Amino acid sequence: MDQIEQLPAQLARRNWIILILLLLGSLPFGNWALSTGILVGGLVTIAAFLWLRRSLDRLLDRPSGGTRFRYMFGYVLRLAVLLITLAFLVAIVKVHAGGLIIGLSVVIINLFWMTAQRALK
Repeated sequence: MDQIEQLPAQLARRNWIILILLLLGSLPFGNWALSTGILVGGLVTIAAFLWLRRSLDRLLDRPSGGTRFRYMFGYVLRLAVLLITLAFLVAIVKVHAGGLIIGLSVVIINLFWMTAQRALK
């Protein structure tokens, strides 16, 4: 298996590491709402990342015309589910907004980390 094929699995593992580090970094503040917001945001973004990865795997495994339509439909569905989930978390559950934003940044931090790591090689 070459390096490119291993990349999605490496990103998925590193997402969990970054989430744990962010959670551990929030604990000394003693603000449980912040830590909960980071956890919830991290779980939402990791779930969205895994859903996107699964959709892309299906698209690349079976590249037919119908698969592209299903991918585009899935894309819109993913965005709608993400919008509804975030609206529910902010408006109904009242998750700490700052913590939620930090948690939602897990995948972005991961991508920056990977880019910097590859640039330094």
